[in-house]
Amino acid sequence: MVLKGLIYQFPKEIKLLIIAFICTLSIGFYSGISFVRSTTNANPKGIEQRYLGNEEDENATKMMFKKSEGEIMTTVHSHILSLSVIFFMLALILSTTDISKRLKLFLMIEPFFSLVLTFGGIYLLWKELYFMKYVIMISGFFMTATYTVSIFIILKQVVSGKKSNVHLT
Repeated sequence: MVLKGLIYQFPKEIKLLIIAFICTLSIGFYSGISFVRSTTNANPKGIEQRYLGNEEDENATKMMFKKSEGEIMTTVHSHILSLSVIFFMLALILSTTDISKRLKLFLMIEPFFSLVLTFGGIYLLWKELYFMKYVIMISGFFMTATYTVSIFIILKQVVSGKKSNVHLT
């Protein structure tokens, strides 16, 4: 079965459904990223303090305490389950686009590695493996970047309605 470029052949109703899904999903995804940025200041120290607390910092403007095991497990569990379904659905749609096989495979698979590294990293940071804060930052960046590139490609091709002569490699 050939999936490459199938997105151009979808009926208008399916294309509108994809647009509505991607737009709604993106509101949720980017509001989550905004929440992470506001609770961690998007830096390694902020990530560490978010999960391990800042009780020893006498100059802290906001007191934070180490998360309980239940809070960490709930965060890891719920995010891995929900985001894996989101990235799977996104990958299914992406599989129908007209881009190079290598790029498509990377965009479809990479978010799952980042997902495990990010939320596994949060758990390991909570277990006081402090270097994981850098892994969390890098993998979170890659997860967000691949999401952004994927939705851009999908929206561009679903809206264009015709095959492009330009192929991303």
